[in-house]
Amino acid sequence: MRNVVFAIGLASILTAASPVVIVKDPVKTGLDADRLAKIPVRLKSFVDQGTAAGFVTLIARHGQVASIDAVGYTDMETKQPMRTDAIFQLHSMTKPVVAMAILMLAEEGLLSISDPVEKYLPEFRGQSVGELNADKSITLVKPIRPVQIRDLMTHTSGMMQNPPPGIGELHGALHKTLAEVILVASQQPLLFQPGTKWSYSNMGVAALGRIIEVLSGMPFEKYLEAKIFKPLGMNDTFIYPPKEKFNRMPTAYILKDGKTLKYTSDPLGEGAMKFRENAKYPLPEGGLYSTVSDLFPLYQLMLNGGQYQGVRLLSKASVDLITTNHTGDLKTSGSGYGWGLGVSVVKDAAGESQLMSIGTYGHGGRFGTYCFIDPKRDMIGIFMIHREGGSDEKNAFVEMAIAAALD
Repeated sequence: MRNVVFAIGLASILTAASPVVIVKDPVKTGLDADRLAKIPVRLKSFVDQGTAAGFVTLIARHGQVASIDAVGYTDMETKQPMRTDAIFQLHSMTKPVVAMAILMLAEEGLLSISDPVEKYLPEFRGQSVGELNADKSITLVKPIRPVQIRDLMTHTSGMMQNPPPGIGELHGALHKTLAEVILVASQQPLLFQPGTKWSYSNMGVAALGRIIEVLSGMPFEKYLEAKIFKPLGMNDTFIYPPKEKFNRMPTAYILKDGKTLKYTSDPLGEGAMKFRENAKYPLPEGGLYSTVSDLFPLYQLMLNGGQYQGVRLLSKASVDLITTNHTGDLKTSGSGYGWGLGVSVVKDAAGESQLMSIGTYGHGGRFGTYCFIDPKRDMIGIFMIHREGGSDEKNAFVEMAIAAALD
């Protein structure tokens, strides 16, 4: 309990100089103060059990931050206390940002999400679909239509999930340019006819990143920085973090057989590519680093219909388009979920997301990070951890955060 108190006290100090201000009375945000206070205590119990090193969480409602908590440690060996300004690898939480960038280009009249990908990336011309025969052989057939940008954003393109043979080591080495990666990925047969199934595709999101480069005339990471991060004051959000901020990144772990181990086997964990030094590939499918304080204005902008504190990045129509279920009744990432443009969307309260309002959207990341945005409750929850495997801690946070809402 002493460490929880220390972490909460440290959180108030570190956020004093931040543009994110915590309201003194959470009840004014429609959240129960007592229930909010129980969340870091519950998360600390996981630290005590040894299943996780530490967490940073943020909960906001009605445009105001009700709590930012740092719990546990940045490193289990040194017991250095977790800080609220810790910089985490977001991994797939990068994907909604890519979707926002695509819609920004659409609002400039540079593309339509119904456009064929080959209109902007000629290497996609002449694609084939690999149909599985009864004898398990594969026949290549012509697609019923070209892959569209919308397909890439909803994971219904048929593109494979991870880098294809020949560059299979990409996610560990990051040794190819985005243009080189997409050239190889575009030549692989599609797994199914575009738009007919749902299959999570990192390569599809990488293609979106390449479209951003081609249409903007800027490197992918520079476009995000200039058009999204700087306007919103997201000064701790990067694709390639500067060396002076390396010390703010917690140690990465993996949960195996109930034990939390330092993730030295993964180049993006505690390996050579943890800080992306000498990397060529910007990893549009999962390359972002950020803090809870930086992510809050980004998510609040979405709740506000595309603007935050006078900065408008998207129209309300585009936000509505992003957060609408585009996959209908296709089986997607979990029971009760459909898929919007770069985000999962709750469509059925009887599924895995019973406590969430229908229409709640968000995304998770490979190292356990997660966000949810609930338009009905006008609420944001951000959960940060640096550990692959398991979801008990995230589930506890989400359930307790929603339970704190005084509906």
